[in-house]
Amino acid sequence: MSQEEQALSYVLITPARNEARFIDGTIRSVIAQTRLPQMWVIVSDGSTDGTDEIVRNYLQEYPWIKLIRNPESEERNFASKVFAFNAGYQSVRDLAFDVVGCLDADTSFGEGYFAFLLDRFASDPELGCAGTPFVEEGGYSSAVDSFEGDKHVAGGCQLFRRTCFEEIGGYIPNPGGCIDWSAVVTARMKGWKTRSFREKHYFHHRSLGKAESSSLGAAFDYGKKDYMMGGHPLWESCRMVYRMGKKPYVLGGASLMWGYLWAWMSGVRRPVPDELVWFHRKEQMEKLKIIFSAYLRFKKIDKYTLTVKQR
Repeated sequence: MSQEEQALSYVLITPARNEARFIDGTIRSVIAQTRLPQMWVIVSDGSTDGTDEIVRNYLQEYPWIKLIRNPESEERNFASKVFAFNAGYQSVRDLAFDVVGCLDADTSFGEGYFAFLLDRFASDPELGCAGTPFVEEGGYSSAVDSFEGDKHVAGGCQLFRRTCFEEIGGYIPNPGGCIDWSAVVTARMKGWKTRSFREKHYFHHRSLGKAESSSLGAAFDYGKKDYMMGGHPLWESCRMVYRMGKKPYVLGGASLMWGYLWAWMSGVRRPVPDELVWFHRKEQMEKLKIIFSAYLRFKKIDKYTLTVKQR
């Protein structure tokens, strides 16, 4: 390992609200890492289920773990995660570190996970944000079942080069959501590389979009979010057709499209700037060109890298 790779240090911040069911597994994954964080700040955002007590069990033995308790708040929205993250980030700003990670409290991963990602940062100074695909119970894999591709870094575990993170202004506390996504796209818009490396993966223990809604409700919510993120109508139409081929089939695709149309007809305000919308749509159209070109040539495409599969 080079001196440059050895020199890279990182901090982790975990906003956590009522994560008693999963957070012990996340803690065990982090303390087993071959390269430990300089500091890991867990921000309990008004938890009432014993989350704090679980974290406190580890504080004496692992002094690099820090617990911050945010008071309960009646107002809950997507911005709450950012406020909790910012409380943690403020507590580490005076430390000298190279990479900052936002880690959800319902994830787990192998012992070499962060060492692998730090090596990717060390080998490419233009890499601004990095992560890996994730898998869920039931067989879902973001590397197989999503067209987001390897430039997208899922929000369950996002690592940013510190200079990149501060250049994009960190996470923006939009009550309507799009927080993790907009940070990654903004990094690309500003010229940074963003990459999800499928040599590794993490396990996401709570299925995305299903914590508090049915599968159809989750599809409707995703449609709304697609509109709010500025998704192109043509891309959304193609996504609807794709979703109709997967459970719950036609109803799932229809729910997705209805969520998008509902947001459009209701005049829902997009929480992202226009320049980000146009940059996002340009990327989507470039993806569609690659996908349609492959299909027209009867070639199978790797959805993750958007490259033609070799026979």
